[in-house]
Amino acid sequence: MKKFIFIAVLLTCFISCQDDDDYQNIINDNSLDESLNLLISESSNGEGNSFFTLPESGDYAAIPQDPLNPITDAKVALGQMLVHETATGGDPKMEDRKFQYACATCHPVAAGFNAGRRQGIGEGGVGFGIRGEGRFMDPTMPLDSLDVQPVRVPTLLNLAYQDVALWDGRFGGTGTNAGTEAGWDLIPENFEGFQGIEVQAMQGQDEHRLLVDENFVDTYNYRTMFDAAFPELSQEERYSRRTAGLAIAAFNRTLLSNEAPWQEYLKGDLSALSDQEKRGAIVFFDEGKCVSCHTGPALKDRRFHSFGFGEFDNTPDAIVKPGVDITSIAKGRGNFTGNPNDDFKFKTPTLYNLADNGFFGHGSTFSSIKDVITYKNEGIPQNSNIPSSQLADEFGGLELTEDQINDLTVFISEALRDPNLTRYVPEAINSGFCFPANDDLARADLGCD
Repeated sequence: MKKFIFIAVLLTCFISCQDDDDYQNIINDNSLDESLNLLISESSNGEGNSFFTLPESGDYAAIPQDPLNPITDAKVALGQMLVHETATGGDPKMEDRKFQYACATCHPVAAGFNAGRRQGIGEGGVGFGIRGEGRFMDPTMPLDSLDVQPVRVPTLLNLAYQDVALWDGRFGGTGTNAGTEAGWDLIPENFEGFQGIEVQAMQGQDEHRLLVDENFVDTYNYRTMFDAAFPELSQEERYSRRTAGLAIAAFNRTLLSNEAPWQEYLKGDLSALSDQEKRGAIVFFDEGKCVSCHTGPALKDRRFHSFGFGEFDNTPDAIVKPGVDITSIAKGRGNFTGNPNDDFKFKTPTLYNLADNGFFGHGSTFSSIKDVITYKNEGIPQNSNIPSSQLADEFGGLELTEDQINDLTVFISEALRDPNLTRYVPEAINSGFCFPANDDLARADLGCD
């Protein structure tokens, strides 16, 4: 690292500047690509650009998948429809809410397959807005019946690069969760050996009051798609919550942000990034220490870390249902494993398309990417109850300048944003209902009436 800075200084003809000016000139236009390539090589143990490159969404052999659920075209096609099909909202607590919501209600493409508000709302939400920001709790819905979670809705993007699911990683019966069997009592799919994406797709149907059965299949003309996706199963097994979950998981694994400018740069188009984005990438791989956790093709490791983020009860307009124990939720991975060493640690998220969703941290305690970077730079935890011994080594002490923070913000906001995610959305769903939400206000917002 010192060697490349020395060379860069020589290339700038020994221009003498101060503070931020030093940063701008040391990392000068002529040396950006060379410097970045060196850092990529160092961060990938010499593998280079391919270590950070996402495969094409149709290249199933290159996409990590569950051996118990091989990806096929037929599963992906069915899963795409089921994620967006509001007719799956067939098991509400309130009868008049039927067929008003789907997976995509809280994972809309317009918000980068994340919720467009601090908390996603399934049943009991009304309206949608443009990207989900206009979905609100129906005041006539009893709070204890509302489908709302006390943690930030995770994106569906780049899920293939994890073997467990949820912020605390409790879903998934292999790899990362080896040795956590004591916490699987209510997760039978873990005992079957399914990975987290598959478990989440099955368990999520129960949690979010979705219903896929043979009656749904026939009512909305999905029999042909189920037959194509699961020809090896008997008809008694083929039209079910389980097969629906497997199809949804297969589709979700193909949701890759592989058209982001950073991905184009990695594939050889050096003009895909602006000079500022390249400077931000250098900060990402070097002084910012971002790559320590945000690594690999999806820019996320398979580990859990504590950066001291606060909880939902610290955010404006937070909806906390009766009986929710925020103190336990704040323990993150430790709340699941019971291991004190895991307390306050949460799964590393992908950084792609953050600019589309607008809220950050498992408690949605930030609404600006720059604010998150500044927070990490300063190293003062929002949750003052977290022992310093639990905080990640990369939290605080970075001493980034304002220019470096700005450049890193632009890299994450722009270079890591795939602008063409609508390629993953069907033109229509079999029911003909409005999607991704189908209540009266949402239909008006979405132009379905």
